[in-house]
Amino acid sequence: MGTDGTLDEALERLYRTGPEFGGRLSNHGPMAVESMVRRGHARQVHRWLDLYMRRLDERPRGGCPIPAVGWRSALGDPRRLGDWLAFFDREVTEQPWRAVLEVWWPRLVPGIAAGATHGVIRTGHAVHALLAHEDGPRLAELGQALGYWAARWQQVPSAAPSGTSGPASALAGVPRIADQSADIDHRLGQLTGLSGWPAALAALRPAADAGQARDLLAGLTTAAAVRYLPNAHGSPVMLIHSATAPMAVLRTLPALPSTQWVVSLHAAWAASAAVTAAYAPAAPLPRHALPTAHRSAEETFALAVRHQDEHVIKLADTCLDVHRRTGCPDALAAVTRAIELIDEP
Repeated sequence: MGTDGTLDEALERLYRTGPEFGGRLSNHGPMAVESMVRRGHARQVHRWLDLYMRRLDERPRGGCPIPAVGWRSALGDPRRLGDWLAFFDREVTEQPWRAVLEVWWPRLVPGIAAGATHGVIRTGHAVHALLAHEDGPRLAELGQALGYWAARWQQVPSAAPSGTSGPASALAGVPRIADQSADIDHRLGQLTGLSGWPAALAALRPAADAGQARDLLAGLTTAAAVRYLPNAHGSPVMLIHSATAPMAVLRTLPALPSTQWVVSLHAAWAASAAVTAAYAPAAPLPRHALPTAHRSAEETFALAVRHQDEHVIKLADTCLDVHRRTGCPDALAAVTRAIELIDEP
């Protein structure tokens, strides 16, 4: 069976599951299997899913259809999750998916923190799959991703970039929240009163056009992936999203009008900075205490698949793109660090 068939079968299996389980844990199945198939590990997908799907809940049912007009009152209401899933099921079957994305991306991207950024990450994987091949299971997965994002829509305090710093310097200047003892909502809630937060967001240099926005976004994914290596001990799982969220936005850009690229950069930067502020440790580890890259990119991803943790697989997928673009060995070492710190399922 071809890899396209494996991905479609996996998405069909996952369609019956909800975007969340066990309370508010995000269903990473679609994101992980898309990465595994694209990276040449289709043969491991169904075995991985057999184990992963034991954790998942059924897809929630809708009870009150969301209207095409008047949808704003339901945005960010997790009680309407089933309704949002049904809404986008219709949207992606009744209209071209790119048209749906063009309309809904600017509505959703201000709430990029949705589901601890998993709404945008799942959307990025769905779009990446559709850009390679368009069919029913992939369209349905885009609908599920957008529905999840809409139901969990959540903003973070933001400020438009207006400084002179590149992504690495700007990310290094993000201040930490004071209380890192609770869940992500409690942590993100502290950003409004965080001294230096607006200035830190404004420090990034602005993009004059779509091409500069794309380049800065690529630089942000690189900076966040490399920064994970010495800082992962702050929160090995959550800090992964400082890199995977902007990567999801970067992968979505080719499906969006270029007029939406600058605002997409702003949202991705705010999300990456917010995760960094919420979970970064008090100090990074010294270089001598960290692993080095001694495997190829392909071997590194294979190691992530053998580890089986969905977060490690997602990080590896992002870090391989960073390594391919930059050649930076620390991008691969970051995956090794995640494997050291995150327990196998």
